[in-house]
Amino acid sequence: MKGFFRQQEERMAVRLLTWQYQRLKMALPGEQEMQRRATQLVDDAHRIAKQRGRNVMAIVKEMVEDIKKK
Repeated sequence: MKGFFRQQEERMAVRLLTWQYQRLKMALPGEQEMQRRATQLVDDAHRIAKQRGRNVMAIVKEMVEDIKKK
């Protein structure tokens, strides 16, 4: 079971991803796929934060911004 803060980070990642897809006028993936992507983003952000000592949500926001560049 995921902790409260982890759940909040994943919810925020879903909202950021949704916003980014809508802004880019891209079709939204299904709910399960969106959750999978959000979970992966948060996992990656935690790994990066651990290495660099940075804020997880700031890293998630940067990673979502990088989606539009791909």
